[in-house]
Order: sequence, then structure tokens, then C-alpha cells
Amino acid sequence: MGGHFSIRWEIVTNITSKVSLARFFSVLEDRKGNFWFASIGSGVFYYDGKSFRNFTTKEGLANNGVTEIYEDKTGNIWFGTEGGASRYDGQSFRNFTTKDGLPNNDVSSIIEDKTGKFWFGTRGKAFVYDGKTFTVFTHNGKPFINVRTIIEDKKGNIWLGGNDGLWRYDGSTFTNFTQNFVGYVYEDKNGNIWTSSKNGKTKNFEKDLQNNTNQNPWTLSRYNEKSLFNNTVLPELIRTNEGNIFGILEADDGSIWFGALDGVHRYDGSTITSFNGKKGQK
Repeated sequence: MGGHFSIRWEIVTNITSKVSLARFFSVLEDRKGNFWFASIGSGVFYYDGKSFRNFTTKEGLANNGVTEIYEDKTGNIWFGTEGGASRYDGQSFRNFTTKDGLPNNDVSSIIEDKTGKFWFGTRGKAFVYDGKTFTVFTHNGKPFINVRTIIEDKKGNIWLGGNDGLWRYDGSTFTNFTQNFVGYVYEDKNGNIWTSSKNGKTKNFEKDLQNNTNQNPWTLSRYNEKSLFNNTVLPELIRTNEGNIFGILEADDGSIWFGALDGVHRYDGSTITSFNGKKGQK
């Protein structure tokens, strides 16, 4: 991480001091080095290294509640919002909603796979967009519901995490790794899959999140080579009995950073260090 992390931290500190009332949910550094900040209720903030710009519904954004930012292969920036998906080409927004064929307007995850198709996770059904048609993604005729994270790993497999647990799709075969609710999925540089998941099925995830209940605490897990290719082998449990865990990110030195309700944490392979402002902690 080094100096690059310091620069990012300075930007985050700067923008939060300027727009302190905004609640940020996601951050993206695009290929040009610009930063995008998604907020819940205040739209998207853009920082080009010199000045800030705020994009809201007034500029064409589908909704001011934004939880996902993604850059596609051509450099378009996509936003998953509470009112549909927005694509920004640098000049204007193109919005996609249920009127255009989306099964649900509350979009939580967007990726473009190696074939050029776009995958969308929503609070409703997950679906695939080929540039013309939206198709609900199903397994044995059943759609995947409330998918919070979709990623494509280095081998081209699609991973879905959400209400139906953790699933891997290799283009023909489905593999289920857990039926517990999975909020976040991340692949590190060694091909390990990291997840944040509930310790047990939750009937009302949204209510638990709003009330910050810990009846089914969260776990940070790592699926290594053995557990990835033999789903009867359990993953490594890195942190258990945790509050809601959202973002997971690997630093340049291989350490894993993750965010929870009690602050930011770093796992260096043996020890977890917390950065939450408490006495004795950085």
C-alpha cells in the first residue's frame, strides 16, 4: 500500500471534510486516476486531483442512493443505485430501470465478464445484460435472490453472494459453498476467495442491518485451493462473531483490509489490527 494508501486516505479525509453530511458506501479509482465516491442520498462525488464534482439526479443519475461503482472495459462508469443502474460515458448518463427490462431497480452489484456481458445483482433477482436484452439468471429454474456481490475470478468463473449463499458458475456447472447469507465476495492475487457471511440463515437481513442486531454474527472467511475445489472442505475462518462486514480489499503487501461496523481492520496473515480510534489502537 505505502504512499498510494496515504494519498487515498488524504483524498477520503479531504472529501469527507467537505461533504460531512454524506454517507459513503463505495469508492472507485478509475483508469485515469480519478476517484469516484458513492453516497447514500447525496449521489456520486468525483475528484480529479484538483476539484470535486457532485453528480445527482439533477445531472441525470438514476437515483441519489448509490451503493456500487464499476468501470467497464471501454471506460464507462456504472453506478448501482436504489432506482436503477446508470452508465456515465464522460458526458451524459444512460439509465436502466424496470421500464427497460430490469427485474428490480435496487442494484447492488455490476460487473462485465470476459465475453462482454454485464451481470447485475439486485435486491430482487440477478440478471445478465448482453447489450440488448436483460435475462434473469437461474439455476434449475430458480432465480438468485438479493445478490449483494457478483465477481468474475481469474479463471472466468462467476461468483454470486447473497441471500442464497455463495455460488460459483463455470459456464455450465453450479457449485454451492454455503447457504448462509453472503454479503461480500473478493478474490486475492493468489486466487483465494474471501467472503463476509452471516453465521446462519437470516430471515430478514434488512431488518438486522438497520437494527444492528448480532443474533447471527458475521464471519470473514477465506476459501483456499482445497476448499475451492472440494466444497466439502470448510473454509478458513479468519474472524468470527463480528458485526456487519462489508468491503474487503487486498493491499500491495498482501494484507487484507476489511470494514465492519466497529471500524477498519487489517489481517496480515496471522494478526488482525483494528483502526477504529479506540485507545491503544491506530
